[in-house]
Amino acid sequence: MIGLGVGVDYALLVVTRYRDAYRRNGGEVTGAIEVAMNTAGRSISFAGLTVIIALSGLYVLGVNLLYGVALAASASVLFVLAGSLTLLPAVLFVHGRRVGEGRRFLRRRANALKPSRSERWVRAIQRRPLLAVAGATVLLLALAAPALGLRLGLADAGTDQQSQTTRKAYDLVSRGFGPGFNGPLFVAVKLPSGGQDALRRVVAALRGADGVAAVPPPQLNAARDTASITVVPTTAPESEQTYDLVKRLRRSVLPEAASGTSATAYIGGFTATQVDFTQQLASKLPLFIAIVIALSALLLLIVFRSLLIPLQAALMNLLSVAAALGIVQAVFERGWLAGVFGVDKAPVEPFLPVLLFAIVFGLSMDYEVFLVSRIREEWQRSGDASAAIREGIARTSRVITAAAAVMVVVFASFAANGNHILKLFGIGLASAIFLDALVIRMILLPAVLQLFGAKTWYFPRWLDRYLPRVAVEPPADIHPAAPSPVPEEAR
Repeated sequence: MIGLGVGVDYALLVVTRYRDAYRRNGGEVTGAIEVAMNTAGRSISFAGLTVIIALSGLYVLGVNLLYGVALAASASVLFVLAGSLTLLPAVLFVHGRRVGEGRRFLRRRANALKPSRSERWVRAIQRRPLLAVAGATVLLLALAAPALGLRLGLADAGTDQQSQTTRKAYDLVSRGFGPGFNGPLFVAVKLPSGGQDALRRVVAALRGADGVAAVPPPQLNAARDTASITVVPTTAPESEQTYDLVKRLRRSVLPEAASGTSATAYIGGFTATQVDFTQQLASKLPLFIAIVIALSALLLLIVFRSLLIPLQAALMNLLSVAAALGIVQAVFERGWLAGVFGVDKAPVEPFLPVLLFAIVFGLSMDYEVFLVSRIREEWQRSGDASAAIREGIARTSRVITAAAAVMVVVFASFAANGNHILKLFGIGLASAIFLDALVIRMILLPAVLQLFGAKTWYFPRWLDRYLPRVAVEPPADIHPAAPSPVPEEAR
């Protein structure tokens, strides 16, 4: 999914910039390729680096399960980027005229002087920028509000499709014995010599604990220094009450039962592992987000020489991810529109926020770089902040919209799958990309830049001296001065 996402983005950006240069230079293929790679090629190189940084941040979590995801996803982005910088321009060199000239494209050339729908839209935003900022922010915060009640946990077989044997077995055990029998806890007790009294105290404490349905007699090893105790909760493995039971047994019940003895008790089993895995990811999530945002903001600071752009990118990306998590929480935990999507109420998998943030942050940074680099290019050329916003969005909106539409369709197709995890990813990613491309890039970003105007590009001189220079925009002399005349057949 990630490779497909960035591949579509990069190809659309390069090809669109090629066709624009092809129109401007009178149909000269080689020159148009040079312009496209010197502009769009620079942008996708930087965008690819930000995606790799976001995905590599998964190593911060310290979870082996996600190391392979980080490595494979980063490698796929790297290979897609390499193809976009080598294979794609080679293909354009061979088929450049067919790509550059089409009937619809020539008709657009004839109407080049007319304001496009994107320009008219941006002009409307620029007339009421404060209203646009307020409206878009309120909408995103309203969608993100359910995320405040987000509960992370691993779903059990009760969320499988009704036709699967795992679901049938789960339902049969629940009806016959109780939901807790689908996920018993296992307590291992290290006993001192002659520690039978300590074992009896532990068993009695477990049987008297709230939320425990049954505790069968313990099993002892041959040396009688280790005991295994099965604890059956009253609630299902994915239930919040079961998670609370595990924490309560570890925090108070078992330590109190073993106090005054040399016995030591540990809770294991699949359900306890779920609790530990969830806590591990939840505790590292703020550090992961902070590191990814800090590194990406530093790159944006170096490239765009602006204090506002990194801050704006970080806040808006967080808004889109939070809104997507709010939608996921409302659908899967509260059951809103659950029948429409065909989902059962269940907790959100603990690795979803991590992967959702990494993927969405990477793809949204693609859109950020594409759009802002074109706006900055126009700003440096004309010095008119409002005109630069209009021109930049007019030149990139079709690319961003097309790329986002493809991604929304791809991700939404996963929501049609019967698997609970794929539904989570499908709905979460599709909603995040949709909101980022439509609400943030087309409403919030141009409105914020319009409010700040030329102050958007303010950068302290002392900071400029210490930071290295990396140019996304090409030298100004590579752009043709005037567009070529429209051929007779296009009129």
